[in-house]
Amino acid sequence: MSNAPRAPFFPADRSIRASDRPLDIRRLGVVEYEQAWELQARLAAQRAADEIDDTVLVLEHPNVYTAGKRTLESDLPDNGLPVITVDRGGSITWHGVGQLVVYPILKLAEPVDVVDYVRRLEESIIQTVRQLGVVDAGRVDGRSGVWVPATARAADPAAPERDRKIAALGIRITRGVTMHGLALNCTNTLEYYEHIIACGIDDADVTTLSLELGREVTTEEAEGPLMTALDEALSGRLTVADHTFASAPDPAKRITGRRRSQQG
Repeated sequence: MSNAPRAPFFPADRSIRASDRPLDIRRLGVVEYEQAWELQARLAAQRAADEIDDTVLVLEHPNVYTAGKRTLESDLPDNGLPVITVDRGGSITWHGVGQLVVYPILKLAEPVDVVDYVRRLEESIIQTVRQLGVVDAGRVDGRSGVWVPATARAADPAAPERDRKIAALGIRITRGVTMHGLALNCTNTLEYYEHIIACGIDDADVTTLSLELGREVTTEEAEGPLMTALDEALSGRLTVADHTFASAPDPAKRITGRRRSQQG
């Protein structure tokens, strides 16, 4: 298993879910962030009480900045837009239309393995974006999410040229139940990333499926492959593999009070 400080608690071919019932996938369209957050909390409480099955929310958000527990003041937007402080891990990010957001509300098998869960989410995204054509996508050791290496040429010349993140993760696990999840950039603008230190990382860039492939890749096109890969990764049918192409400093170990660097 790549990028993990220790072997996972479960064999790679074993499900990380406590239940073997099918995922309840709910496609919600465009939903305000706080409305979706409240829905997640209600469903997580119900899942912890075994009142519902494992549920996956699939949606998009209107333009919004959200700040996780590791956000520094220097990460915050310089364009005056408001920020919602949330109870997930990670730093600040942006959500908007054209970005596919997935919130799995799952009860994990005991003993809960947070690292393995994150790696399985990453694996499902890597499988999806490679299937769609971004064949060099992988991991950066020390950083979560899914990345495209600087050595990979994007089809659209407007795409950034450094290592670039195509999907971000931020999770919370309470009483063995997951909340929050992943965001895959499809057709969304990158304009709003220019005003923050996205995910606390200032030495890399952000990209989208559309920029990498030189054609419009909608959230609808990405959703089907991602839901299939997510189900397979959680169940163990899609095994976590070593897709690491680089290593970089962990943004969680930053020195506070640094200056904002110019975004590339």
